Amino acid sequence: MKVLVTGATGFIGGNLVRTLSNQGYKVRALVRPKSNTLTLDSTKAELVFGDLTDQQSITRAVAGCDVLFHCGALYSFWNPRPQEIYRTNVDGTKMILQEALKAGVNRVVYTSTVSTIGLPKRGLGTEDIASTPQDMVGHYKLSKFLAEKEALKMNRKGLPVVVVNPTAPVGPWDIKPTPTGAIILDFLRQKIPAYINTGMNLVDVEDVALGHVLALEKGEAGERYILGNKNMKLKEILDSLSDITGKPSPRIKLPIDLVVALAYVDWLVEGKLLRKTPTLPLEGIRVARKPMYVNCRKSVEELGLPQTPVANALEKAVAWFFDQRKV
Repeated sequence: MKVLVTGATGFIGGNLVRTLSNQGYKVRALVRPKSNTLTLDSTKAELVFGDLTDQQSITRAVAGCDVLFHCGALYSFWNPRPQEIYRTNVDGTKMILQEALKAGVNRVVYTSTVSTIGLPKRGLGTEDIASTPQDMVGHYKLSKFLAEKEALKMNRKGLPVVVVNPTAPVGPWDIKPTPTGAIILDFLRQKIPAYINTGMNLVDVEDVALGHVLALEKGEAGERYILGNKNMKLKEILDSLSDITGKPSPRIKLPIDLVVALAYVDWLVEGKLLRKTPTLPLEGIRVARKPMYVNCRKSVEELGLPQTPVANALEKAVAWFFDQRKV
């Protein structure tokens, strides 16, 4: 079976390519010409250079493929040209799914995000709870919400699409790094003097990669599956990193409203006036107002998603950052 993976140089996509290769799939990767291909260098993936905004390269990439794993997205909490985010994440998703339908691709696994999962006033978010555009904080979250709608629309048009909603993955090959990886890296560099009262669901990135394959094999078209594991407060994550590394965990807790206000100032000064990437990610901090706690039972029971202890995943992340001399 020949599969195409978009976003193959990213954190989830790179781990997915490695998992697919190890399981004997013939993997083709859509790669932007200037991307860092470290995640693919030790695999046998066929590289096709192109971009989600370029129809010709998409047409070449999907030709002859049986399956599409669409992981590719422009993941950014700051972009002075937000239209680029929508062009890649929404228009690019629509284009590649249309081309996949034309090319006779048999099945698609679309990588969405936990942010499109609705959160109740009490309890945990599940796949059955709908969210609205008004629930999305910032351009990235809104673009993924709209892209997921496009994916489900294509499923109704006859292209079998399974949607997976990863939570916050941690582990090896976090090159960029992701926002969660940045927390780990900042902790290792002792750049986190304080914390806020928030939380998220953490999961081993290698479980997420395997969850994509399980979604291909066992998932029901038109359904969503949360790929996650453990709901943790930020302080719990920092304390776990302290246990792993022996480095001190911060003890000062800052009010979230104060941090949001500081992020707004930083956004105005660095972002708007100086045209630089703000030090404090305003969108990320605004998201932190409401912890993303979810129930992952559906993926565990219906797909067989593994639940590797998060502490083990954090250990692998720490080891990888040290091996890459990031610390």
